[in-house]
Amino acid sequence: MSQKILVVDDSAMNLKLVVSSLAPAGYEVVTAQNGREALLRAETVQPDMIILDVQMPEMNGYEACRRLRRNPHFSMRPIMILTANNSLEERIRGLEAGADDYMAKPFEAAELQARVKALLRRFVPHALAPATTQGKLLSVFSLRGGVGVSTIATNLAAGMAQIWEQPTALVDMVLTSGQCALMFNLPLRSTWADLASVPSEDIDFELVERRMLPHASGVHVLAAAPRPEQSELITADKVATVLGELRDHFPYVVIDLPHDFRETTLTALDASDQVLAVLSPEIASVSMAACMLDVFDQIGYPRAKVTLVLNTTFDRGALARKDIESTLKMPINTVIPFAQDYFVNALNRGVPPVIEMSTRPLGALLEDWAFSLSSEQHRTNRPEKPGAERYNASPNAHSNAAPMRANNMPTVRAQGAAP
Repeated sequence: MSQKILVVDDSAMNLKLVVSSLAPAGYEVVTAQNGREALLRAETVQPDMIILDVQMPEMNGYEACRRLRRNPHFSMRPIMILTANNSLEERIRGLEAGADDYMAKPFEAAELQARVKALLRRFVPHALAPATTQGKLLSVFSLRGGVGVSTIATNLAAGMAQIWEQPTALVDMVLTSGQCALMFNLPLRSTWADLASVPSEDIDFELVERRMLPHASGVHVLAAAPRPEQSELITADKVATVLGELRDHFPYVVIDLPHDFRETTLTALDASDQVLAVLSPEIASVSMAACMLDVFDQIGYPRAKVTLVLNTTFDRGALARKDIESTLKMPINTVIPFAQDYFVNALNRGVPPVIEMSTRPLGALLEDWAFSLSSEQHRTNRPEKPGAERYNASPNAHSNAAPMRANNMPTVRAQGAAP
């Protein structure tokens, strides 16, 4: 059965151009001429994808997109904005309204077909694990900002999904300004804000799953709300309920935490099987790491629950690793080398390096690290062809890329840092 696409534009000529571009590719195309008609047609036709013009009478494309996203039937279906206004401001407005892609007129038929095909492929649902055994919950945390917590969390989640070819949950707990969805180039069509007014006792997995943003890698993101006031009703009790539902259905849940000890943060830390404490090799970061460890000791976290991750965020003048370990009285388990250009470029394009650079040193390092943090069952029962079919195919994969300690954590020397 061919996939249905609803195209909305007030120009008969534009509708004809889009239909003539997509129909030869095998799509069934239905049309509407304004936003209000689009809402009615969408309910009747139940299209697999919607393409919206912006400037239309009665209701513009942005408002139509927002209303479609509030409808459970269309909260997860791909929506493209197709308009003559290609400014950065308009692109941002489209993403904020919940669109998945933004394409300018005039367009080439081949490019439109390619983008439609990519969007429809991206939103094929991944099968989720049944609620039988609890998944592993990993929190990424630092009291010092600017050390790459969100970058590490997104690459860890993507690495887990890539290695084991199983869906992985990524929970953005930076409730006021989280950017996990942006790092996967996912529009905020649903976020934590959609759970804010729901009583904790009414939250179940089906409700949470509908509010997550699926990525082609297998990562499902529970995104932070776009505005601070929308997260005010997210309570610690609600966080505990959501995390409990997720770990019952996902083999791995990765949490991106803010740089504080507010109640919602502590709830996530309490629930975590492992806390990945991130610091950079500079004095302020080491000082905040010492404070963090002191708080962990006071609230009774065993040191075995905490893993130190040294992220080299600059290329010169780094503190020596042995001096940091001496100050913190704790070993650093993992060192991520300086690769700021790669990470910034990845952020701007919404493609984590562990996905895009999986066969290059940085991607292999990140994937090795994800493997080392996997459950014992996974690490001792390796699939024949996990990830990009190179896990067992490559003689270096997960063996020589990074030496392993007794606790199965990779140790990699940072470029420019003293040993």
